[in-house]
Formats: sequence, C-alpha cells, structure tokens
Amino acid sequence: ASTAKRYGLGAHRGRLNIQAGVNENDFYDGAWCAGRNDPYQWIEVDARRLTKFTGVITQGRNSLWSSNWVTSYRVLVSNDSHAWTAVRNESGDVIFEGNSEKEIPVLNMLPEPLVARYIRINPRSWFQEGSICMRLEILGCPLPDPNNYYHRRNEMTTTDNLDFKHHNYKEMRQLMKTVNKMCPNITRIYNIGKSNQGLKLYAVEISDNPGEHEVGEPEFRYIAGAHGNEVLGRELILLLMQFMCQEYLAGNPRIVHLIEDTRIHLLPSVNPDGYDKAYKAGSELGGWSLGRWTQDGIDINNNFPDLNSLLWESEDQKKSKRKVPNHHIPIPDWYLSENATVAVETRAIIAWMEKIPFVLGGNLQGGELVVAYPYDMVRSMWKTQDYTPTPDDHVFRWLAYSYASTHRLMTDARRRACHTEDFQKEDGTVNGASWHTVAGSINDFSYLHTNCFELSIYVGCDKYPHESELPEEWENNRESLIVFMEQVHRGIKGIVKDAHGKGIPNAVISVEGVNHDIRTADGDYWRLLNPGEYVVAVKAEGYTTATKTCEVGYDMGATQCDFTISKTNLARIKEIMKKFGKQPMSLSIRRLRQRARQWRQQR
Repeated sequence: ASTAKRYGLGAHRGRLNIQAGVNENDFYDGAWCAGRNDPYQWIEVDARRLTKFTGVITQGRNSLWSSNWVTSYRVLVSNDSHAWTAVRNESGDVIFEGNSEKEIPVLNMLPEPLVARYIRINPRSWFQEGSICMRLEILGCPLPDPNNYYHRRNEMTTTDNLDFKHHNYKEMRQLMKTVNKMCPNITRIYNIGKSNQGLKLYAVEISDNPGEHEVGEPEFRYIAGAHGNEVLGRELILLLMQFMCQEYLAGNPRIVHLIEDTRIHLLPSVNPDGYDKAYKAGSELGGWSLGRWTQDGIDINNNFPDLNSLLWESEDQKKSKRKVPNHHIPIPDWYLSENATVAVETRAIIAWMEKIPFVLGGNLQGGELVVAYPYDMVRSMWKTQDYTPTPDDHVFRWLAYSYASTHRLMTDARRRACHTEDFQKEDGTVNGASWHTVAGSINDFSYLHTNCFELSIYVGCDKYPHESELPEEWENNRESLIVFMEQVHRGIKGIVKDAHGKGIPNAVISVEGVNHDIRTADGDYWRLLNPGEYVVAVKAEGYTTATKTCEVGYDMGATQCDFTISKTNLARIKEIMKKFGKQPMSLSIRRLRQRARQWRQQR
C-alpha cells in the first residue's frame, strides 16, 4: 500500500471479512488504513501471474470503536507495477461507488475484463467523520501459464473423484440419495426434526448394520452448519460420505474396518434456513454474519442449557442439599417450557443426542483454523477468558491434537493467522473458555448431559470459500476427519451384566481420579481415556458395586473391560416379597412402629 496508519492496519490486514481483535492492538486490526487522508493513497494486489480481472468487492474497517470506510474509488491495472492504466469508459476514468457502512460487502464489476498482473484500488472519497480504511477482494481468472513456477508449486489438486461444488438444500438431499443408492448396505438416510421454516434436518448413517445400535459398537457423529453461513463444514461432510462409500466399495481396509466397527452419523446442515440466506448472497457478498442465525434469530451453537453453572454452584456450596451429579445433569424445567427462547433446531439436536448413545462428536465450524475443546464457559463470572478444564482435560487435549496435527495447515508455523489469534503455541488447539467464554455451548452440554465428548472444529479461515477451493480444503481436512473418527476406539469399553448375563442399562461407570462418570447404554459402555492404568468402578441401583483395574495401551483399539454385578440382598428381598404381593418394610419405619407400640403399652 502507499502508506499505512500503523503495522496493525497495514495492507496485509486488508482482506475481505477479516476480523479485528477486541483490543484492536498494533498487530491485529480490521482493515488497511492509509497513513494520510488524500486522493493519492492506494492498495495494490500482485496476482503473481497474468489474470483476467473482472471485479472488486469492498468493505469498511471492522471495528467496535470507530467508523471508517471508502465511499468511492478508482481501479488501475499494470503489468510491471510502474506504468498504470485506469479503468475507463467513454466519459473518462470510472469512479466506482464504495461503501455506505463498514460491514456489508459491495460488489463492482469492471465495464469489461482487463488482463494484467497487478491491480490497484485508489480511494477518491471516504466517510467524512472517518479516514481511508478498506477491506477488499479481487475477482478474476488466472490465465494458464505453464512456465509460472510459483503457481505450479502452490497448486493443490486431488485424485478423489468427488462432487466438488456448493450444494443447496435440494442438491444436498439428492447427493445423499445418490450415496445411499451406491452403498445401500451400509448407509441410511433419516431426519432428526425440522427447521423453523419446515426443512427436514437430514442425516446419513454409515454402518455395517444401519438402523440399529449394535451392542459393543460405539456411535460417532459429525455435524455442521449450526451457523448457516459457515458452509465449508457442510461440504466436507458431504464429501466425506461420498469418500467413505467409494472407499468401502473399493475395499480400502482402513475404511472397511472403521465402518464395520463404528456406527457413524453425519448431519451436514443443522441450520438450513440460515444456509439458504448465505447461499443466495453467494461466497463473497454474504459478509461475516448473513445466515449465521436461525430464522428466528437464535445462535444454535450457544442455545443449549447452561449446565455448567448448576454443577459449579453445587460444588461451591458443599453443604447444599441440592447436590448436582457430575454427569447426565438433568435439563432445567425452565428450558423445557414452551416460552423458553430455544430454537426448534436446538430441541431436535437435544432429542437426537438423548436418543443415541454417542461417544464422540465434532461440530464443524468456519472462520478460523483451530480445534476448541471444553469447557467453553469460564467458571468465574468476572472473567471473559480463562483456561477452564474439564475433569477429562488430558483426553480432550489429545482429541483436539489428533485432528489439528493431521490437518495440512493447523500446526504449520509458517501459515498466517486467520484473523486476530495465533494458535501455534498450543499446536492448533485451544480451550474454549480461554479463547472466549460462552454459556450454553453444544460442547459443554454434550459433556455434562450425555456420555459424548464433543469438540468444535474450525476447518478454515474463510466461512464460505470459493467453489474452486473445495478440492484443496478437502485435501487439507480429509486425513483429519478420518483420524478423529478413529479416536472413538480409544480408552476402555465393555458390557455390564447381571448374574444371568443380561445387560444392565444406566449403570454408572466411574474412573478413580476423574470426577466425571458415564452410563451404560444397553449394558454396553465406552469410556474415552488416554493410555495408562485406571481403577474403574461400576454401580447400579439394586446391585453391588464392582471394581477392577483396566489398562489402556498405546495401540488403537479400546481395552475390553467387562463387569458382572449381582443384586444386593435388599433387592432380592424386594423381588421375593413383590412376587407374593408384599412390600419389604424399611428399617426406619419398623423402628418407628416398635416405639409407638411401646408408648401405647406404657400408657
């Protein structure tokens, strides 16, 4: 650029939709801002090869504290960055109309495409109470150049024969049908409910026995599109279901093994109403927030019950009679009322989570490149950022790292930060609460209300990448998507049964030293743990408690750790007396009656 107000407002911060930090410090601000306010300022883009330029999209400066945007500008092109030609029409240099506020993108197409290597934007007027600040994106098509070493070195291709395009609702549904038709023996299409506008929330199940929970087989889920304008996750899930079908048919042993040993659920669009808004606006013009919320303006990702506060309040008041368990915390009554501000999509997800005994899940989001793990809410009400670990912090950190470390860019120290955060110090992972506190997140709710360990996976800097970028984004994420699914087989698993060999549902599995329990499904359970030796206890109402030591190794595959527990004497007595139409009397009642008889005799 010609000049810059300071480093944090340099040309490198001039990308469309770039977000500023809350503090707007010297390094991370929300636009390029010129050092002076005069008509001689410019920002220049080097396409690094001859390009047919077709248009420009601009925004103002992203800022909570100031208002700055360019209201008109000229466009110039060059092949050597010295001699410049302005875009003209029959009246002279074209003055393009810029922005009237800071966030809504404004598109200007050139009167006719121009071929050049460099393009400059020259602001001519700006918001009177502000200064020259802008974010922009250049539209164009690179021309073929086999001699351009830089382009060949950075060109990403894929050998996977998949449908690389943005799919609207109808096309998404058709793609699911195509996958189901290709692999009818391992896939099933079903819906978990409807959106505010009545669109069905479709999911695809991939399993060797679709439609049923198999005892001993863990359940995994990927969901995407809770924010309707974060579309990359949606397309990655659609690509993943195609890929797994194709690889299963081709006999890929890794994929065959995964499908035969896991029940996988893929829900690509949680908020189809929001997606529809973003899709109609398109990749560039949707901005940062159009389509983020549901039709009734709710952020699904943060719309779940706040169970953290209930648990922490109970823990802090140790003498409180209202003790909250450390697992399967009930949903508060107020949340279940019809008047509660809860999206129909959120209620559908909760019902789905309660119906299926998920063990591990990832919700794919966009706009960053990091894996966030719970807790997402800080424990102190006086802080907005504070590392807040779950009792399973080491497990969550491993799960996050398993995705980040196998992604092509997340742990690459050479890559630029997406917006304002550099997550390299934690290898592409972050504790959600240390990033920014959120009450009622899907991750925290999943951990505290169900058995499922859930993480938020931010799969790309751009929420809505160009269709031409989808093959590269697939290559960036493909291995990570598979590796993360495989982590569902880490830790211990087993069956809790009675003396007759019958599975006991809702038995509580406790691990010594980890203050978070899980429950059995149909007598079977899975407990995610890192390698090590653990003392595991099982208890169920009416049964004796059993304990054993279970060892988790480093090889993939959960350690089998079964339990057989017998009924307590009281439970047996209750069974016998119920059989003969009688009820056992508790000891306390028996004593009260005995005292009453003695009192009457004394009178």
